[in-house]
Amino acid sequence: MRRLCHGRKRGGSTTLPHLTELTWREARTAGADAIALMPIGSQEQHGAHLPMGTDTLLVTAVVDRAAELLAGDGPPVVRLPALPYGHSPHHLFAAAVSLSASTMAAVLADVLRSLTESGFRRIMIVNGHGGNDEIMRLAVKEHALRAEGAFAACSYWSLGEAPENPGHAGRYETSLMLAAHPDLVRTPIEPHTPAGAPPLFAAPPHPGLTAERHGEWARVGGMTDDPSAARPDPGGLTIRATELARAIRAFAEATAPGAI
Repeated sequence: MRRLCHGRKRGGSTTLPHLTELTWREARTAGADAIALMPIGSQEQHGAHLPMGTDTLLVTAVVDRAAELLAGDGPPVVRLPALPYGHSPHHLFAAAVSLSASTMAAVLADVLRSLTESGFRRIMIVNGHGGNDEIMRLAVKEHALRAEGAFAACSYWSLGEAPENPGHAGRYETSLMLAAHPDLVRTPIEPHTPAGAPPLFAAPPHPGLTAERHGEWARVGGMTDDPSAARPDPGGLTIRATELARAIRAFAEATAPGAI
């Protein structure tokens, strides 16, 4: 059988194998040594200038670029279709398609179980939406108690020695979208200054404290900072992809046969 796990050529460039395009036999064979990469995002308001699928689009771009960096000498990987829905009840004041925390946890548990029963022994969830982070990490921890294999989770902005704080619909996400999907950014981008004090969830009154207050997202207009200074930042995408590629390599090395 042809080996798909390291990518294949289309029009002169190497592409990442997608689970959607594999036969079941190819998927079974891939699962023996490939790492299944599962991007998860959201459908939610991102201000007046970014599309609802911003989180899904950005995490997919980072995952695909990381896979390109691994092509040739990296561990074999297979990308799952991105999960386009996340836990976004805090954005329903404007517009969102949100899964409850329990539904999100159940979906991730079902996908992880399905992949494991289909033969994959190493799985990494890569997240693009802050509201998914805790649920995703708990899903991986719980699955490892039930199933043979090694499982990992990360948010794309949190990796490396200098993790980013992406905020929401502000300069950071807008800069990455201008690099990855400039045609989907509505211009001109209007300045935005959140009214009143910074939102409690973004500026807790004591380090290490998680603090929430009803209505904060609506009060600040659904954005954490001003996007009007954003400029296309392909370098930022490359940094995030490079850190993810390093994380995938490290996960592969730590979980290789004989590593324990």
